[in-house]
Amino acid sequence: MLFHDLPPEAQAVLAKYAAPPRLIAHLIVVHDVAVRLVEYLAIAWPQLAYSQQDVLLGAATHDIGKLAYPDELTGPGTHHEEIGPQLLLESGYTASSARFAQTHARWQQDTSAQLEDVLVAFADTIWKGKRDTPLEQVLVSYIASQSQEEVWEVYIKLDEITDELAQGAHERILRQGKYAL
Repeated sequence: MLFHDLPPEAQAVLAKYAAPPRLIAHLIVVHDVAVRLVEYLAIAWPQLAYSQQDVLLGAATHDIGKLAYPDELTGPGTHHEEIGPQLLLESGYTASSARFAQTHARWQQDTSAQLEDVLVAFADTIWKGKRDTPLEQVLVSYIASQSQEEVWEVYIKLDEITDELAQGAHERILRQGKYAL
């Protein structure tokens, strides 16, 4: 399986902080899923209004805070969500671009979460083949409200996209696992 390269601005911040290979591998696989996701969305709902660039950059940097909390690379933890936006802001990112380092895991609590935030959270979930019903329901609602399609129609299409994205999970997990912490 070939993976899409991270955007240059994401590569630069990872180099600046000497990111561990495991973190880079994780960001590559989530970014790759996000690339495929926006491609599928463009086919299924070409009129969907959102920033593909923000989604891709958000997916490529969402876990940047794990630089400060490397134990969260292999175990649970939420400290990276607090420091992540700060690291990105210090690296010249806008607040709009840095927010994904926090909203990727807090999309339910963040009342200002937009479609882009939900898409980054979705990519960060489905990369390993995991389904998250509440997340998918929110995503269906966003799409249905913009597309003027019935919720059940959107769900059927999104379910097919989700199944397609989940198919590569095994390879993505193996790729990430090959890299040292």
